[in-house]
Amino acid sequence: MTAWTPKSWRVKTAHQMAEYEDKEVADKVLTKLSKLPPLVQSREADRLKTLLAQAGRGERFIVQGGDCAERFVDCEQGRLEQQLKLVLQMGLIIEHITGKPTVKICRIAGQYSKPRSKPTEEVPGFGEIKSFKGDNINGFEPKDRKWDPERLLLGYWHSAATLNFLRGYASMGDHTPIQSINVSDMKSSPEFASFSEDAREIFSKSLSPEQLEFFTSHEAMQLDLEEALTRPAGDKFYNLSAHLVWIGDRTRQLDCAHIEYFRGIKNPIGVKVGPSMKNDELKELISILNPDKEEGRLMLITRYGAGKSEQHLPGHIQAVKESGVPVTWQCDAVHGNGVVAKSNKLKTRLVNDIMTEIFEVMAIHKKCGSILGGIHLEMTGQCDVTEVVGGSMNLTEEMLTKNYETYCDPRMNYSQAIEAAFKVGNEMPAGERAAKRRK
Repeated sequence: MTAWTPKSWRVKTAHQMAEYEDKEVADKVLTKLSKLPPLVQSREADRLKTLLAQAGRGERFIVQGGDCAERFVDCEQGRLEQQLKLVLQMGLIIEHITGKPTVKICRIAGQYSKPRSKPTEEVPGFGEIKSFKGDNINGFEPKDRKWDPERLLLGYWHSAATLNFLRGYASMGDHTPIQSINVSDMKSSPEFASFSEDAREIFSKSLSPEQLEFFTSHEAMQLDLEEALTRPAGDKFYNLSAHLVWIGDRTRQLDCAHIEYFRGIKNPIGVKVGPSMKNDELKELISILNPDKEEGRLMLITRYGAGKSEQHLPGHIQAVKESGVPVTWQCDAVHGNGVVAKSNKLKTRLVNDIMTEIFEVMAIHKKCGSILGGIHLEMTGQCDVTEVVGGSMNLTEEMLTKNYETYCDPRMNYSQAIEAAFKVGNEMPAGERAAKRRK
């Protein structure tokens, strides 16, 4: 294997990346980005790696989530506060029920790019135009679909502003908003009394600095941007745009540019693993990405779909065992569960499908003698968003049109995500004991 550098990916085939017409402007933007301050510190990435290793051993549990694709317009105090608060509260819920400390990772401060199944789409009145690939690449409105390199700078400034606010918010003296878990939309649930009891108990406790600790993450799709934000730390290189970056299911080909880039950075990294992943392919992939067999270095994020995990996950677990490479397993229970609503043709997901996949994956890991280290969800801290069907709030297909905001994939709203945290906690081993105690 050839020597790695931050730009050695450039000789490989790159998938899903935007190619800019004005190369001169693109070069100027990337040069500027390479000189701007890093968004995070290498020691923070190392700290997360230690925590992920603990999650891989079953000593912690990961809660990772956030927007499908962040929007520049959402970089405002209220929305950012709600987004971080949701992730922290989900961590508090699971920790309270199980007694197991959690790792909180937000899809935030950089999740401005998205892979798409097709590079173009037909839009009435505009014909065939480029697909929307996230605010880092182009605009959502048809007139703004040209790939614009200057948006990469806008993404950096929005990420910096987001991080600046979130760090201050998490370190503030008054943690009452974070401890105030709203369960009012779950009154129809037979578990509402226990949800309410847990919420009251969480509110009554003091929070430790570790319970308020959070990390940032995004899918590293646009490699020229990621290269520009890759910096040396001693004899190592870190992607300092985020604490953790991951490879999507569409960009994980063994000899492609994304694998080449990821194998050299020292951050903890993730890889999406879907039904198309062959067992031997997975074995080879994790050996490339974690050749030194470092705990906490590599997170496998499975995304099969409800009812499909039994067909694929046991083989993937066995392949990892045979490789001898340590990984931290995580369940992405949203990306395999997309459906189209019959009544209005909107893309949606069903809460029941999401929870079914999580519980199936938990059971399979237990049966196979493996450990599920966490969950990964697309969700928003906004209570009034109507994009996912179901939950105790009884959101129906017909209600989707009330406040369907997403530019890409549908997200669980605040109440649906909080309810998911309660149910995951009660399904975990210590959670089972807590549930029996309540009866």
